[in-house]
Amino acid sequence: MSDTRENELLKKRFTELADRAGLQRRTVYSDFLNLEQQNILNSIYYGTDVRLFGGFEGAERKIACFGDEDEETLKSELPIACVEISPVSQKFAEKLSHRDFLGSLMGLGIKRETLGDIIVYENKGYLFCLEKMSEYIIDNLASVRRTSVKCAEVPSPPEECVSLPDEECVIVASPRIDAVIACVYKLSRSNVNPLFVQGKVFVSGRRITNSSYNLNEGDIVSVRGCGRFIFCGASGKTKKDRLKINVRIFR
Repeated sequence: MSDTRENELLKKRFTELADRAGLQRRTVYSDFLNLEQQNILNSIYYGTDVRLFGGFEGAERKIACFGDEDEETLKSELPIACVEISPVSQKFAEKLSHRDFLGSLMGLGIKRETLGDIIVYENKGYLFCLEKMSEYIIDNLASVRRTSVKCAEVPSPPEECVSLPDEECVIVASPRIDAVIACVYKLSRSNVNPLFVQGKVFVSGRRITNSSYNLNEGDIVSVRGCGRFIFCGASGKTKKDRLKINVRIFR
């Protein structure tokens, strides 16, 4: 199926969910959306009664919530579960990566859209998934690579692995997104510009193709192949009149 056809079907699906939320006067949820899909959603509904949540602050994969519930109520009712996947014996376990956990889950025949982010911490995987999938995963995931694992639903991962990174101060010429990306990832402008042409730069789920876009406080910048960071705003200027900005970089 072509990308254009897939995008049209996705737009139709979003419209159906929004209509259902309005007609039934209740909150309706999508599956987990990647950055491309969030970009399509935001191109239609940005700034209206649809919000995105991934189970924790800073998540990349998120579900869309259609409805007019307040944010706290939405968060308390999200159909998202967190499953801890841990080696039966850490002593004899292999070093497990994000790819290892995801590959084993895909090996169960699970659809990617039912799975959110996977956080790897102390050789354990913390998987955010749709509630309806948690029991199946717990009952069926027995190994990751050649390591035997056990699964259990937990309220949330350890706080230290989902807390936001500390703020760092970096020096840039301006809050232009190309300048900030170049500084954060230590790239030359000639290496940054192709990222916009190739559609690899997203700000809070929206694809940005304009390299002169000025970042705003709270923007979450995702750069495919590089990583993610949060723009926390300007904090002053240097003696040479360059801008001091604070960022939280996900490593």
